[in-house]
Amino acid sequence: MNWLIVAISAYFILAVVFLVDKYLLVRAIPDPRIYVFYVGALGILVLILAPFVGFYVPGKTEIILGLLAGAVFIYGLFWFYKTLQIFEPSRVVPAIGGLTPLFTFGLVYLSASDGEVLSFKALMAFVLLVLGSVLVNFKKEKLTNLKGLKFSALTAFLFSLSFVLIKYVYLVQPFWNGFIWRSIGGFLMAFCFFIFFPEIRREIFKKFVPRPLFKSGSGARKERPSKRTAVIFLSNQTVAAGATILQNWAIALVPLVYVPLVNALQGSQYAFLFILAVALSIKFPGALKEEISRETILQKIIAITLICGGLALLAI
Repeated sequence: MNWLIVAISAYFILAVVFLVDKYLLVRAIPDPRIYVFYVGALGILVLILAPFVGFYVPGKTEIILGLLAGAVFIYGLFWFYKTLQIFEPSRVVPAIGGLTPLFTFGLVYLSASDGEVLSFKALMAFVLLVLGSVLVNFKKEKLTNLKGLKFSALTAFLFSLSFVLIKYVYLVQPFWNGFIWRSIGGFLMAFCFFIFFPEIRREIFKKFVPRPLFKSGSGARKERPSKRTAVIFLSNQTVAAGATILQNWAIALVPLVYVPLVNALQGSQYAFLFILAVALSIKFPGALKEEISRETILQKIIAITLICGGLALLAI
């Protein structure tokens, strides 16, 4: 079960990455458009690997699928960051993650033509992982937040569409070739953000001008992100790139019908995320505004138990 180890490793790393994302979005980079532009633009650096991995130009359909997978992922990332900016990480990430495998499940079965289906054991693991992810996110007072639900559903659908598209790419292309085309698609989407949003152009063209870049609605000024912030951001994105490669590798390793399970394994990420968030909240009270009441801890222990049950079924 090499794909299982690869996927869990990716989600542990992503849990750390998302916590840093939350810190940067709240404290230093308040506009998700600028943040996602840098994420997509930096992805083009994967072209450095092209001469070493046998990169080639495939057919038109394969190129379009690869570019579209990357572009859709970056657009979904924008909505994810926008939502992450507003809500606490241990609840926002699972809200999106609980819907993502369900959308992926539907897209796979609508698009698959070979008739392959999940085994009963794999299906039960899928159900446990999704239930665990939803339970981690459950909070009564937020169930009526229609705006948050819409944001979560849109983000989940975009991520699901991206995962299914890239799986079709990996079915006909070697991993690194498909991944590079995906990264090019993400770069092109980032370029669209550059073209259509003047805030991003100002960030690029005025980065050497000693004036504040961001202003809050009340007129208070936030200074341009510091060199320390830039180092944190670049380091975090380097780590995130490694996690993304692992996640895509897991998708490439599994059959098409198992792609929803790779998504559902994000439940392990939410378990890691909660543990890390609680630890940071104890060490730095108020830093992430993470609720650690007895009821919440019990609820999340049950959720983590469900997630572990799903992992156990997959590992057997």
